[in-house]
Amino acid sequence: MTFDPDKRKLLSSLCHGAIFINYTFVSIGIPVALLLVSEDPVVKANAKESLNLHLNLWVGWAIAGFCAATVILIPIAIILAIPLLLLSFVMPILAILKILGNPAAEYRYPFIIHIL
Repeated sequence: MTFDPDKRKLLSSLCHGAIFINYTFVSIGIPVALLLVSEDPVVKANAKESLNLHLNLWVGWAIAGFCAATVILIPIAIILAIPLLLLSFVMPILAILKILGNPAAEYRYPFIIHIL
């Protein structure tokens, strides 16, 4: 079965770009919906990877928030926030660029725990 490369680019980019919408359930709803609706295995793989990034960021921000709430751990919260910000802004952009260059590619984020 062949899949349209332009549609694949659009849907895969939408999965990874959903993080820029906001940090609520809307941004995670897009990859979940595409995971459930799409029949394209590359789009499904990119949706899973996008969900992995979302889950990693939520856990990371929860830990940083806990550290910030306990006043003595504020320096640790700041140290955690720097890589979390880089992950949430730079890595999706790199994923989108990789997908636009090669629509058959399944992008895997480095430096995250792959839960799904």
